[in-house]
Amino acid sequence: MDPLQQLLAERACERLILDFVHRLDLGEPGSVAELFTEDGWWEWPPPGDGRRSEGREALRKYFGSRPADKLSRRVMSNIRVTVTSEDIAEATSYFTTYRIEGWSGDMVPAGPPVQVGHYQDTFRRVDGRWLLASRTLHLPFGGPTPRQDRGALDR
Repeated sequence: MDPLQQLLAERACERLILDFVHRLDLGEPGSVAELFTEDGWWEWPPPGDGRRSEGREALRKYFGSRPADKLSRRVMSNIRVTVTSEDIAEATSYFTTYRIEGWSGDMVPAGPPVQVGHYQDTFRRVDGRWLLASRTLHLPFGGPTPRQDRGALDR
């Protein structure tokens, strides 16, 4: 693969990582399924809860079931994509998640992050388009999601 093609592949995969969290936080969470191959999967293996969703329909159902009162913002960093062939790539990316439940649409006080971890991703180019083939969550730092029971932030 020539250097320009490699750079374009790396950028396409980085964009998928960012589009994933953008859709979860600011878009339609169930639409992240479209970023995966037809047989793609997401998992949180032990010591996580062992959850796994495989195939676009299962991914759409899983991510689309997030409650409307759950507010999340994820910060992605340290995105490292390695292109292993013309149609295969892998990546490691770190994330920090801020989240509350019981959100009513108002501004809320900033609190500490509830998760810090990383993803291991594989990508496959299908019909000229890069897609996630797998996404594995690794979560060494995690805690309960706080519930917001107060009104708007005092101004």
